[in-house]
Amino acid sequence: MDRDIDAPGSIRPGGRTARVRDAVLKAAGDLLAERGFADLDLAEVAARAEVGKTTVYRRWRTPAGLVADLLVDMAETSLPHADTGSLPGDLLANARLVAATLTDPRQGRLFRAVIAAATTDDSTAQALHRFYDTRLTEWSPCVETAVARGEIPSGTDPRAVLAAVSAPLYYRLLASGDPIDATAVTAAAEAAALAARSGVFVTAEP
Repeated sequence: MDRDIDAPGSIRPGGRTARVRDAVLKAAGDLLAERGFADLDLAEVAARAEVGKTTVYRRWRTPAGLVADLLVDMAETSLPHADTGSLPGDLLANARLVAATLTDPRQGRLFRAVIAAATTDDSTAQALHRFYDTRLTEWSPCVETAVARGEIPSGTDPRAVLAAVSAPLYYRLLASGDPIDATAVTAAAEAAALAARSGVFVTAEP
């Protein structure tokens, strides 16, 4: 029996439950990357993970619930923010991390699938928002420290700065199809740093 399996997004389990969750989320991520959200089937996920179908249906209930937990897991395992000693250096590290994720053969396809699902499924959209909220919160100290060092104006919105770094890279992934290469990564980071120094992202009174 799997009575220790919790609802999606709950406290990270341990023991056998953790092994089941890891196997199911890996299988779900692989299938999402291969086929997209529309063809994500819980029974097939269970078979690929070598887990009982009843277990998967009881814990995750729907494909959207499974994607939500997958995003929770991705947020939990994301790398900590950089601390290079300067805002340009930190933003470049952030841009490189985003680019590495989006150009990874599996992760890039996975993000395309999840973002596509979020446009039609509210639960997936909410989970995606939580994922990015976690990432932005993790990296916000880079901008806050830059304010304290006097590199950029007081009142600068950390989330806006970080969004300015990643937005051009996601545009290349989802819209233009232009390469996400070293030139694009450097340009995204430098443009965001320059705009921050110019006060573009000041949203609050000092």
